[in-house]
Amino acid sequence: MDNGDDILLRIREAAKKRYLFLPHAIRQMNRPERMISTREIRQVIEHGEVVENYPNDARGHSCLMLGSGESNRPIHVVCANKEEFLAIITAYIPGEKEWSNDFKTRRAP
Repeated sequence: MDNGDDILLRIREAAKKRYLFLPHAIRQMNRPERMISTREIRQVIEHGEVVENYPNDARGHSCLMLGSGESNRPIHVVCANKEEFLAIITAYIPGEKEWSNDFKTRRAP
């Protein structure tokens, strides 16, 4: 079974090859209230941490990462490592209603 360190290592290795931003990620990043840059995504991947691991995701093993973007704002990135690239599935600014104060734990509905 994979732990967070294993997936983090694979994510960062895939990111060294190439990033592939899936259409959903691009739409979410370009929402006017978000405007998340590719530079911010790279920052999350390079310096962030895995907060949820999805080994059985239908899109392939993926994870949710938390990192900081411009002005130190929190950013969540869902990504999946592939042989030739890192797939960026989605990215968003986590909301305080859905997430704990450190944005690492989901709040109960």
